[in-house]
Amino acid sequence: MAIKPDYVKKTGNILLERYPDAFSRQDFEHNKEAVTELTNIESKEVRNRIAGYITHKRN
Repeated sequence: MAIKPDYVKKTGNILLERYPDAFSRQDFEHNKEAVTELTNIESKEVRNRIAGYITHKRN
């Protein structure tokens, strides 16, 4: 399954816009758990990519 970077960015930006206080600046593990709680994404790879994008963007 190919994951389009546009999907990761769009989802990450929507999550940051709707829940800005749910994500920490540098803690990938915390952000990964927040993505799991706030979305219904079942794929581990997609969840990790979104959490990584959010962590990178918050720095």
